[in-house]
Amino acid sequence: MTTTTLETQTRNALDFVQKLYFEISYLIKEVEGLLQHEDEEFQIGRPSGYGVTSGKSTGLDPAYVESWLGKSFTVFFVPKADTRLHKGQTITEFKDPLKLLLLDIQLEGKREKTPRVMAGVLYEIRNKRQDCTKFEHLMFEFVNNREKVFASAPNLGYEDSYMSMRGKLFSVRLFSMQSSEDVSQKIVDPMLQAFRVV
Repeated sequence: MTTTTLETQTRNALDFVQKLYFEISYLIKEVEGLLQHEDEEFQIGRPSGYGVTSGKSTGLDPAYVESWLGKSFTVFFVPKADTRLHKGQTITEFKDPLKLLLLDIQLEGKREKTPRVMAGVLYEIRNKRQDCTKFEHLMFEFVNNREKVFASAPNLGYEDSYMSMRGKLFSVRLFSMQSSEDVSQKIVDPMLQAFRVV
């Protein structure tokens, strides 16, 4: 393979990944826009500003190099009455009952190789640590403990030394979202239905 071919393939690969990331951001923003117009006026959670929670690495050990490229992205949505915005971050304090919507996009997992969206409602969320004063502090769970958090889906039940929570989740193939109508019918409507019956 020539140097020119390798350079072209590198540009094409990076261009493809960047376009894929833009499409994921558009999907999240579409869900956000639809949820803002509901009676609950859902707000996107902002643990460290307007962004997604994603695990990545800069380590040189081969196990860490695999994590250089983000493969999963998680956001949550909470009714406006249950959160507040302060310096670009949301503060969603633990209350009984705390209930919110979860949207998790995974391009590739350890077991599941098909890109998918997992979404639904989290409820009975309990904090076990005094140093975690808001739900945003616990978003690391969806990065560091992905396999354990989602192991019992669709009827999620998770507990560790930081938190416990239950959930009703569903999964759809990422690339089955071809239009705004698909996003509404396959993600937003089922999320809202689950939220309103729990």
